[in-house]
Amino acid sequence: MYDNINLDNIDLSIAPPAEEPARQYYFMAKCREVIRDIRQEMGRDLTACTQTFGCQMNARDSEKLSGILKSVGFIETDSEEADFVIYNTCTVRDNANQRVFGRLGVLNGYKKKNPWMKVALCGCMMQEDLVIRKLRKSYGFVDLVFGTHNLYKFAELLYRCYTEKGMLVDIWEDTDKIVEDLPVERKYPFKSGVNIMFGCNNFCSYCIVPYVRGRERSRAPEEILREIRNLAADGVKEVMLLGQNVNSYGKEPKNTGFMSFPELLQEVEKIDGIERIRFMTSHPKDLSDELIQVMKASKKICRHLHLPLQSGSTRILEKMNRRYTKESYLALAEKIRREIPDISLTTDIIVGFPGETGEDAEETIDVIRKVQFDNAFTFVYSKRTGTPAAAMEQVPEQEVRENFDKVLACVQETARERVKRFEGRILPVLVEEVNEQDASLMTGRLSNNTVVHFPGDASLIGQIVDVRLERCEGFYYIGTRVLQ
Repeated sequence: MYDNINLDNIDLSIAPPAEEPARQYYFMAKCREVIRDIRQEMGRDLTACTQTFGCQMNARDSEKLSGILKSVGFIETDSEEADFVIYNTCTVRDNANQRVFGRLGVLNGYKKKNPWMKVALCGCMMQEDLVIRKLRKSYGFVDLVFGTHNLYKFAELLYRCYTEKGMLVDIWEDTDKIVEDLPVERKYPFKSGVNIMFGCNNFCSYCIVPYVRGRERSRAPEEILREIRNLAADGVKEVMLLGQNVNSYGKEPKNTGFMSFPELLQEVEKIDGIERIRFMTSHPKDLSDELIQVMKASKKICRHLHLPLQSGSTRILEKMNRRYTKESYLALAEKIRREIPDISLTTDIIVGFPGETGEDAEETIDVIRKVQFDNAFTFVYSKRTGTPAAAMEQVPEQEVRENFDKVLACVQETARERVKRFEGRILPVLVEEVNEQDASLMTGRLSNNTVVHFPGDASLIGQIVDVRLERCEGFYYIGTRVLQ
């Protein structure tokens, strides 16, 4: 309904509609008038820069922000000296917060040179009361602040930002609304994220996500499938279904009759034009035999599963409120590998969780050696105010660093051996971009998400081509294209 809406046809002489997303299109049209007037006064186009911190869901949200900015008349740029700069923030770890505050100091300098400049902040970090208080006290030059629950209102907030004075703060504690069908400026024309659900109900004791993203709420399957059909018609070959825990899709009590996540995957597979299907993230406690069998039988679901471990110690897992044990995780990994032998398993690991000992870290190392992950994103525990773990006794920094180094060394050693198992084989690669370091090379990904670099040119971007994997360089391959 809203895919090809013409902003010129919206009657701005009447009150804005109450229903969404029609209301936001009304404000996009209003914003376009404001930006047009400023452009005439300045004698040039206005530029906008969207910076993303955090996960794939944040990246997808940023594509929506960029889409709206483009629709109202901004020219996109990577420079933070733009006329409108928006940071889409993450707060999973404290260093993400500190990066944002550090960059804000730089933006303040740019803003002093450009009286037209506007600075906006949104995303998970903005859902924290301490952050809002700090912004009000020390960062008064910020023009617009909003959170995760009302991101769909960006056009309306943007209009108010340009027509009202002072810092505009609009933070919601929670919502049960899902509003899609808004403009999107995709980073890649040939692949796209697709939100299938929002929020999280798991309340792991270290994690702030349920507090800043809210409770789980799933999109209707027909809306998801319609979006993917439209993406396929627009040339998209690969979709990534996004949710904090995709295995919980459709399980909210109000969603009687919703299909399960494996059933949704089977419906996506039927869509012509879609050649690869990815998803994340899966919680080990909810990963079903049905999902394993659907993945096993599929010709489109990628041979990659991200299955966060966090710790290999059952004692620590219990303190984390992960609701599985070391033994059950190992049994699940063994089952997945038995049913889908060519699958790549990746994971997340936290080192230094409160109460963790050297023996607990050795339990994690034991799981790494037994599972043989293709990669593991390994992090030092980050204390997040408001979570149960923040009140627990913290591990001394030196001990955390020693355990982290041991875990990381094990990850690197085992992953290198695991990744190189495809050396010498010819496998299909989705070509994504010109290599950043060497313009004579193209960069793409295997179905299992391993990066491949090979000689080629930009005409290959978006195509799936056969590449002989000549040499494994740790976590990526150097290859050559094989012509049929």
